[in-house]
Amino acid sequence: MDASRPSPSMTALGGSNTQVRTGRLVLMLIAGALVLLCAGGAGVALVAYRDATEPDRSSPDVAVDNYLRAFLVDRNDTRAQLYACRTSAQLTVMDALRRDIEAREAEHSIKIMVSWGSLTVDERAGRSDVTVEVRRAIADGSESDRQTYRFDVVDENGWRVCGAYRV
Repeated sequence: MDASRPSPSMTALGGSNTQVRTGRLVLMLIAGALVLLCAGGAGVALVAYRDATEPDRSSPDVAVDNYLRAFLVDRNDTRAQLYACRTSAQLTVMDALRRDIEAREAEHSIKIMVSWGSLTVDERAGRSDVTVEVRRAIADGSESDRQTYRFDVVDENGWRVCGAYRV
C-alpha cells in the first residue's frame, strides 16, 4: 500500500488519524470546561440558597424584628424558634400576647394586625436589651393599643431572643 495515500478506512471516516485525535481532544476540552462550569454553578447556587433561607440574626434589633414577625404576624412557631435561644428561652409573655390576640379574634370575628415601631438597642458584651413598642389594631382601624416590651438578646452564633418582658 502506498504511504502517501490514506487507507480506505480513514477516508471513510472523513480524515486522517491526526484529525481524529484533534477532534477527540477538542471534545474532551469542551466536556471538561462544561463540567467545571456546572460544578461552579452548583456552588454558586448552593451559596445563594443558603443565604436566601438562612435566618438573619446579624444584630440584636434584626433578631427581635424577625422574631416578632415570625411569631406575631406570620404566627409561625417553627420560624420563630430560629430566632429564639436554643435552651430555656423565657418567652411566656409573648405566648400570652399571641393567645390573647387569637382569643379576641375568635371571640369577636375580627382580624387584629400587629406592628411595632423602631427598636432601641442597649448592647453589652455578648448580650443586649432591645426595647420596642408593639401595636395591636383591629384591621378596620376602629381600635388599637400599644404595649412596650424589653427583649433579652444573646449572641449564640448569631443573635437570639432569650427573654421578653412587658415594661
